[in-house]
Amino acid sequence: MKNIYFIINPQAKNGDCQKVWRKLELILLEQKTPYMAFFTEYRGHAKDIVRSIAVKSERSQVMIIAVGGDGTMHEVINGAAPFHHVHVSFIPGGSGNDFSRGFNISKNPSKALITLLQQLEQESTDFVDIGKITIEDKKELFFINNMGAGFDALISKEVNHSRIKGILNRLSLGKFVYVYFLFKNLFTYKRTQIDINIDGNDYSFPSAWFVTVSNQPYYGGGMKISPDASPYDGTFNITVVNNLSRIKLLLIFITVFWGGHTGFKEVSLLTGKNIKINSDTPLHVHADGEDIGSTPVITTACQKKLPVVLNSRMSEKEVSTIDY
Repeated sequence: MKNIYFIINPQAKNGDCQKVWRKLELILLEQKTPYMAFFTEYRGHAKDIVRSIAVKSERSQVMIIAVGGDGTMHEVINGAAPFHHVHVSFIPGGSGNDFSRGFNISKNPSKALITLLQQLEQESTDFVDIGKITIEDKKELFFINNMGAGFDALISKEVNHSRIKGILNRLSLGKFVYVYFLFKNLFTYKRTQIDINIDGNDYSFPSAWFVTVSNQPYYGGGMKISPDASPYDGTFNITVVNNLSRIKLLLIFITVFWGGHTGFKEVSLLTGKNIKINSDTPLHVHADGEDIGSTPVITTACQKKLPVVLNSRMSEKEVSTIDY
């Protein structure tokens, strides 16, 4: 078994992640599993911890397990991506947990850990795609779930900086925080022209709400924005919502939870490996729900870049048909 390191975000899900970790500790004790645990203390800390472990391990294989939400996993991915000997996995302890949905990890943290330990005993490793982003003065970073620009990125930014998220999490209503901010911004957001180059082909959307580049189907706490996206095919799935009234956007939004929005003519579905996104006015950009800057932005698919240990080995079709 690889050297195992847990990185826990004690603030995830308004502090409930600490309770999750206490349960996981009991399982690790019962299983007599050797490990080390680190708790994040600031934004970006998980990334720093991973890089420190990677350098000190001197290329011997290590297993990094994120315990938290998608933001924690995003940081772990960005710490691990440059190092081929660092394998990663995830135990859901946040409010969104789209990574666990998209990669078929049990939403029950205890079950997820038990299954993960079994996979580690079998030395079962998958290699999945991730995306590399270049933005603002050639700053580079990675994403595992999705990235996007426009209305959805604005909502993600406000969600992550709002007290409302904590209140709804305490009431076990965390999934509705995105709904709240959608209504808050729906009637004031100004649409703009978004120009996209995909593998050398140009596309223009004169009145766009947003563009999302997906590596797996889910984002925003369970919305199935890109039903056919797979982290095993070396290709991104791009969703653009354009030339849509505010009321119709609200109606379409309801259908996103089961992927029904893909049947509307105002929703364009594209695929590609190298994507450049520009806009008439700078738009917010998110990666895995984390605010990272503004357009223009370039993203590239890195095929089978990241070694991960998951609940099970899934085929490409299985990944896109999971009903969480």
